[in-house]
Amino acid sequence: MNKQEFLKKLETELKISKNSGHTIRNYVNVNSQLIDFSKKQPEQISEDDVKSFIAENLTDKSSSTIILFLSAIKYAYSSILGKDITAGIKRPKKERKIPSVLTKQEVRQLLNSIENKKSRLMLSLLYAAGLRVSELVNLKVEDINFKEKIGHIRQGKGRKDRIFNIPSFLFSQLQKQAEKQEKNKEEYLFTGPKGQLSQ
Repeated sequence: MNKQEFLKKLETELKISKNSGHTIRNYVNVNSQLIDFSKKQPEQISEDDVKSFIAENLTDKSSSTIILFLSAIKYAYSSILGKDITAGIKRPKKERKIPSVLTKQEVRQLLNSIENKKSRLMLSLLYAAGLRVSELVNLKVEDINFKEKIGHIRQGKGRKDRIFNIPSFLFSQLQKQAEKQEKNKEEYLFTGPKGQLSQ
């Protein structure tokens, strides 16, 4: 099996397993790099080749990068060739970093510095409701229930639906935004000049 056949089979397996486009690109790219590095056919690649790649290319990278690399290799070889060539490789421990967060005052200053009303509303909703950017840009007008004061996230992280509470201080602004979008016959709560916003 040559490189292209192997990567095509990997892409098919990932799609069948309902992995995201981001995961598919990462896993295919990682396996492509390993094959190019080893200069071997996929079925000839061994644990030693994987270790050599890590030693030469990933020693200055974070633990999570190495763990992702090994996960991508394990998935590919287990799914396609029925073997795990990473089984004997010890995974590095994940680094635990304390996240840097803005104070409430810093958040207020940030939001108040935004002159565009729609952009300020979008960022305020992101922060107050704990939304991801992808969830925000995919919010539809019909996903907002003003009567119940809740919003619905469809197929968020992990392809799960969830509900968020509409922040009271944004209620009237969101209502006006939804009414404006309905009037303009727009499906999404936030759109740009050419339609839906990109992530």
